[in-house]
Amino acid sequence: MDTLKDIVEFRSIQFAPLLPDEAQVNPGVYGAELAFWLSTFLAGLGVITSYPQHEDWGWYVDYTTDSGAEFAIHCGNVDGSKDQWLLSLRPIPRKMFGRDKPPFADAAKLIAGIRTAVGALNSASEVVWHWDNANT
Repeated sequence: MDTLKDIVEFRSIQFAPLLPDEAQVNPGVYGAELAFWLSTFLAGLGVITSYPQHEDWGWYVDYTTDSGAEFAIHCGNVDGSKDQWLLSLRPIPRKMFGRDKPPFADAAKLIAGIRTAVGALNSASEVVWHWDNANT
């Protein structure tokens, strides 16, 4: 099973970093504004995530299904860009050493919410969906 599945890539100046590189997780690593917007938009749809969190590689929000399956949505910029974004999905294993990852199909409600969110972005261009019903 894959450990990370890309959902959608797009361009938008709406999520350009507000703070300089010195204030970012790492220089050239952006996504805080995107993660905050996404978690807020999804909450408005009833798809509840965690508050955005960060690692040295970027930003993510956690999502737990009604059945207890857990996923993380990675929210980040592409190749140091300040206007090209990628959302990816990572299943979170329930057991040690990465065993017992939930199937990506369990995140269908989340993916539908992300489709709605990105579809509502007036500022989005060059939208490329990597996730479709055949991937579930």
